[in-house]
Amino acid sequence: MTGTRPRNALDALADVLDRDLAAVDAALAADYPGDPGGRQPVHTVYVPADRFGEDTVAQWGVAAAAALARHGDRLVAEVDGLTPDILDRVRAKLDREPIEDLRLDFEDGYGTRADADEDAAAVGAARALAASVAAGTAPPFTGIRFKSLEVATRRRGLRTLDLVVGTLADAGGLPPGFVVTLPKVSAVEQVATMVRVAEALEDAHGLGAGAVRFEIQVETPQAVLGADGTALVARMVHAAGGRCTGLHYGTYDYSASLGIAAEQQSMDHPAADHAKAVMQVAVAGTGVRLSDGSTNVLPVGDADAVLAAWRLHARLVRRSLERGFHQGWDLHPAQLPTRYAAVYSFFRHAFPGAAARLRAYRERSSSGFLDEPATAVAMAGFLLRGLDCGALDAAEVVDVSGADRVALAVLARRTR
Repeated sequence: MTGTRPRNALDALADVLDRDLAAVDAALAADYPGDPGGRQPVHTVYVPADRFGEDTVAQWGVAAAAALARHGDRLVAEVDGLTPDILDRVRAKLDREPIEDLRLDFEDGYGTRADADEDAAAVGAARALAASVAAGTAPPFTGIRFKSLEVATRRRGLRTLDLVVGTLADAGGLPPGFVVTLPKVSAVEQVATMVRVAEALEDAHGLGAGAVRFEIQVETPQAVLGADGTALVARMVHAAGGRCTGLHYGTYDYSASLGIAAEQQSMDHPAADHAKAVMQVAVAGTGVRLSDGSTNVLPVGDADAVLAAWRLHARLVRRSLERGFHQGWDLHPAQLPTRYAAVYSFFRHAFPGAAARLRAYRERSSSGFLDEPATAVAMAGFLLRGLDCGALDAAEVVDVSGADRVALAVLARRTR
């Protein structure tokens, strides 16, 4: 037949290898499925559960806009790459979607309360969340952080989780983008147990299989390095049975566990960088996403105090983005202006070059760079992230890169 060649010894060997490596091929495909597709929020906002109401998101937006109105004239000089045009985008974002991901906190941000009080807070917060979803005012991503599976808090945490999930199920089901945060994980077995908990919740409340997803909070040294010398966080990801959506770094618990003084506890401490580097390698190719932690230096007080906190926050957000952490935590409404200012500046600054290089790669023309397929994947993913958060507009992305969302998703290998 035209175009064919006789089989040779290597063809026969390839047949043998296909058979011998079939199990390995299947395991790699299952364990490392690649990008899950869809949007990743740029932050997670933690709100004590008893302080959450149907209008909380709007209140945060108003408070953030007010802080920006008071001090925004000085912000341009504080954030690298921020321009008045980008600041206008930030104002629009605060009006349109001030919070991308919201976590109702029943753990450290809530504390220890009487059982009756926490029961009431769990039901009340879930009802308020359901009402905001029905009203169209909820963020696109929501969830709760319950108390850990450590023995001291296990039963209380499970009760709260059951009350929240049950109340939401009764109100129509879990909201799209709903995720549970599993804190203070120190053993692979706790993650495997969380899978059993998720299955039990689905059975108890008539939810579909796989409806309860969770993220793992990495805030203990044992999660990074186990007693056997292995990186347990990598095993944790695979013990989640496909339910783990993300790894979140816990800045202050992790730092304190290492004996780092309070004044030195920060997202950019060398100990933090080590933990996050291990996390980054652990999730590569798995489809599990990463989130950096928070800064507890809040932008409150006089103008100088606010600007100093903004300067720090913006620098840390930019630093995380440059290191491949596209999400972080925010703890106060006045952190929203610098979150979006830093994120938008990051994308706006790099957009022209990334889009032009991607066009050159697709059209096989010269850009001054010898870009490989893996770099094209990264550039397409960069443009999609910019579109998702509002830093970039669809028309300008098509104009400069020549690719629309569909083409970018294919290039970024977001096909699931």
